[in-house]
Amino acid sequence: MGLALWVMAVATALGSAAAQPASPPKSQNPATLAKAVPGAGAEGQSYVGEAKCLECHSEQLKGYEGSPHHRVADPRSPVAKQGCESCHGPGSKHVDDPGAFPVKVLSKLPPQDVSATCATCHSRGDHALWDGSQHDTRKLSCTTCHSVHNYKSETKQLKEKTQAAVCTSCHREKVAKLDRSGHMPVREGKLQCTTCHNVHGATNVRLLRTGDSIAELCTSCHPEKRGPFLWEHAPSRDGCVTCHDPHGSSNDRMLVAKPPILCQRCHVATRHPSTIYDAALIGSAANPSIRIMARSCVTCHSAIHGSNHPSGQRLVR
Repeated sequence: MGLALWVMAVATALGSAAAQPASPPKSQNPATLAKAVPGAGAEGQSYVGEAKCLECHSEQLKGYEGSPHHRVADPRSPVAKQGCESCHGPGSKHVDDPGAFPVKVLSKLPPQDVSATCATCHSRGDHALWDGSQHDTRKLSCTTCHSVHNYKSETKQLKEKTQAAVCTSCHREKVAKLDRSGHMPVREGKLQCTTCHNVHGATNVRLLRTGDSIAELCTSCHPEKRGPFLWEHAPSRDGCVTCHDPHGSSNDRMLVAKPPILCQRCHVATRHPSTIYDAALIGSAANPSIRIMARSCVTCHSAIHGSNHPSGQRLVR
């Protein structure tokens, strides 16, 4: 009897304990959250205006004043909206306690969040295809190339004086080709990287600005090479970069190799006798070939991109 009563008492006690709800977890201090996540804790805050921000951050105005972001006449500029708080978030609580309620610091945010902040205004035109682009998926952000408060270029607020200087931080091998003897006019300032590429995103290959292929881009400036031709030269159809290096080369006309070596990469033992035009047959050799003179193969095959002449099957006219 005593044992049965003891078992019943224990079961009743365990049931009471199970029925009691678990105590709610202690809520985290909002100040702690704000310190852990830059810009957190902005809920319930209000805008205080740019003048209030400049009471402490006057140094930031030096690079910001006079820039495109500081044009009051432009309704899409930050200063025409909430000023500093357009990008850094409302700062009423930050004014009262800067340590507990920091504003959004873009340099401490993930790249996607930085770009999302800029995209609140820059979401049209060249910037429309940024999401998912090659630069976006490689964890770059707008501030990788641009600076709001400390830019050095005359346009586009770049971190360097020129586009080429910005691009060379990643694309060293491409920018180095600009110093070769046969180069694009980028070195003289006649073209820029963005003349051919839309660095913010594109629907084609290589972030090209025009067309769906490299050949379409090149022929937008070189229409005489476009065709269609009655007699096509296969490399022209496959793409200009089969024979040319668009960023620069040490050869004439930015060719990837000197003729006749360039031509012999495809034309080996065809039509002409099976002759490899090596050092013994080129230029000032003892017995130079009569076919390798002046512009080499192109001396005769002048319509190298294609011909519309009825007798142009060999691309000679």
